[in-house]
Amino acid sequence: MQRFGIVGGGAWGTALAQVLRRAGREVVLWAREAEVVASINESHANPLFLPDIALDPGIRATGDLAAAARSDVLLLAAPAQHFRATCRALAPSLPPTSPVIICTKGIEEESGALMSEVIAATLPQAGLAVLSGPTFAAEVARGLPTAVTLAAADAALGQSLIAALGTRAFRPYLTDDIAGAQIGGAIKNVMAIACGVVMGRGFGDNARAALITRGLAEMVRLAAAKSAKPETLMGLSGLGDLTLTCSSTQSRNNSLGIALGQGESLAGYVASRRSVAEGVSSAAAAASLARKLGVDMPIVFAVDAILHHGAAIDQVIEALLTRPFKAEASRG
Repeated sequence: MQRFGIVGGGAWGTALAQVLRRAGREVVLWAREAEVVASINESHANPLFLPDIALDPGIRATGDLAAAARSDVLLLAAPAQHFRATCRALAPSLPPTSPVIICTKGIEEESGALMSEVIAATLPQAGLAVLSGPTFAAEVARGLPTAVTLAAADAALGQSLIAALGTRAFRPYLTDDIAGAQIGGAIKNVMAIACGVVMGRGFGDNARAALITRGLAEMVRLAAAKSAKPETLMGLSGLGDLTLTCSSTQSRNNSLGIALGQGESLAGYVASRRSVAEGVSSAAAAASLARKLGVDMPIVFAVDAILHHGAAIDQVIEALLTRPFKAEASRG
């Protein structure tokens, strides 16, 4: 495990390239944008997605997807709604022995599939792992201390990946719960939008704390319906990521929610940004999946209603505030 390919030249893919270089690995980073490839190779920077951070000169960028695929390990950091198409494009070039690490946090909107389920359909031969947890890309890229979850059903593979990825400042913790690690990473983006909305409306820290706590309960219910372990959601890829994303405007999803709460339109906000707020698509996907599985997720349903069904924010909030009182440990 010496040569690593990364698919995705956004902030997160670039930050992971920094992590791998600090761990002493060879890195080939694929980016769709020609200007990103040129900037990384020529200036050792990615001002489009990760400004004001000097990149390791050993990071090599490419616009050739097959060049990134020909690696000992492949990290996939493509947006969730383009993940399936990316995997299909990789299939002819990916060596059959190369493990794949999912670094994308989201749910496929069209199918309700987790990214691991997309891998199973498109790259069935690949050894599989999931990297998730509380990570702002800029802090990871700068080498600030970070702890993450590394999920792998194959314990030996998981330990090998941790040995290859881990450094003093980037600390992976192993679990075998592939589904749980993904559910935490996907749903926390939806909850971050919800927290942003209440912050934008000026409802205060009490309301945000309530949303984080009840949002965690919704994540646990969905995890149980997907045969994941509830305790996984109490760890880095669940509670840790949820707390980080819901508490800082560094989060694209939280910032989006604040803008909506202050009256800005979704279309206007999205048009003014280059980076993807995964929670927008994940809200629709999670709401659909929850209904299919019979899981009550009122906060997810509320965010989906605001983003995709024209619901007025004040009416949605009123509906949440007038829900019947229940025991804290109830299923709804």
